[in-house]
Amino acid sequence: MLLLLFTIAACSPQEMDDYALDGMTRLTDDQVSFTQTASTASDNVLTFTNTTPVSGVHTLVWSLGDGSTGKSESVTATYPFAGEYTVSLTIHTPDGGKATKSVVVVIADDDYSLVDTPVYRNLTGGPEDADGKTWVFDQYNNFTSEVADALGKDIRGHLGLSPLGSYSQEWWGAGPNEKSAWTMYDMTFTFIQNGVQFRMVTLGEGYGRKASSESVGGFSVTNVDGDDATFPFDGGNFNFSISEGGTYPSLTLSGNAFMGYYCGNQTYEIIYQTEEVMALRVENTVESQDWVFIYCLEELNVEPPAVVKVPKAIPLAEDFEGETFLNFVQEDMGSVSGVFDNPLPLPINTSDKVYRYWKSGGFYSNLAFTAAEYKFDLTTQNKVRVKVFIPSFNDYATEHAVAGDWIANKKLLPQLAVKLQDSDMGGNAWQTQTEIVKANLEMNKWVELEFDFSGVAERIDYDRIVIQFGAEGHAGPGFFYFDDFTFAE
Repeated sequence: MLLLLFTIAACSPQEMDDYALDGMTRLTDDQVSFTQTASTASDNVLTFTNTTPVSGVHTLVWSLGDGSTGKSESVTATYPFAGEYTVSLTIHTPDGGKATKSVVVVIADDDYSLVDTPVYRNLTGGPEDADGKTWVFDQYNNFTSEVADALGKDIRGHLGLSPLGSYSQEWWGAGPNEKSAWTMYDMTFTFIQNGVQFRMVTLGEGYGRKASSESVGGFSVTNVDGDDATFPFDGGNFNFSISEGGTYPSLTLSGNAFMGYYCGNQTYEIIYQTEEVMALRVENTVESQDWVFIYCLEELNVEPPAVVKVPKAIPLAEDFEGETFLNFVQEDMGSVSGVFDNPLPLPINTSDKVYRYWKSGGFYSNLAFTAAEYKFDLTTQNKVRVKVFIPSFNDYATEHAVAGDWIANKKLLPQLAVKLQDSDMGGNAWQTQTEIVKANLEMNKWVELEFDFSGVAERIDYDRIVIQFGAEGHAGPGFFYFDDFTFAE
């Protein structure tokens, strides 16, 4: 080590620079050079090679004019579309200097074979399909379950929203034909690979978020309904581009085009795609939301035959002791919910297993059971009974964020609400629900509760039971337990 120090100390500053840069102490822009060579397969595929006379410690940074970059001595760029692209090579040296050369590359002709990937083919039908493929909203939610199963996300309808970055619809998803009052279902979206053409046909109206349609999109809003805005929009002929470099391919539309409902952004991630079905996710950065839309080919948007669900009295019971359970579906709940050991196996509940309900930081955590093939006959079956355990260790004092100004309570509450809903109403099922709340429940002991729905025995549209602890509309988390659920006379 001493010898090394003496050796370094004996070197002059000039010698040190010469060692670091192989004799080149400064690099200027006019010294940077590179060649370009076209592929034998296509004039639109070019390889750029650094020919700058520097061989010491240095770093190369390429910018290829199409958004892509590189750091090696040679890089290859693919330009499927005619146009001018500015290619730059920047060389960084250890002394903190840098030098750059830029060249404008002119691509004379389109070469659509270079974008003949599965993503383009699924979207357009490929270069041989002159008419392209026409997509529409999955109006009747025929493919919602397919997308939800493939993504493993809470996907509820052909359009819906959720917190930014969640790639789901946990806040709301549109039920079948829910937006029939609009002309949105008459919109068509046609993608043609040759010319990367996008054609949007409307009946003269466009729809989007009130917060961004005018301020970001520049649309002339004529009507506002809640958070929705309506504006004149005739569609038109546009172009599109696809980038396949990220986790999901991204689709960008030109001009002021959008995919049926404007959220302040014209770049969409293709989070699910087959030859017949497509799901797009778009960031609404104005309101910190994710929007997920589902589309299908125009010819597949067919209203399914109506399923006639007649009222039946079929008793339901669940004690969580076996291997199969009633199909309770979690909505906006924490991942630690499920069947666990009884936290206090004392009377009135000494069973081994119970359901641990974790209310997440979401606004509308709940469990729901839906009868798939019948409606509830409430004339004879109208009592929900359940045993609950309300822990005192939950924080019932802190106020939390709420879903909106209409939510008066901001705290986690020691309560249980049971609701009957009509699942045919999709995301609007809450509008005609019947809800019974048991509030201020005793803590740290098992309590048996009964929810008597005989007062709505004449209703023949209910087929869903919703169980909701802690009160809705606020972000307060907490643990709750229940067991021995029954729905009977």
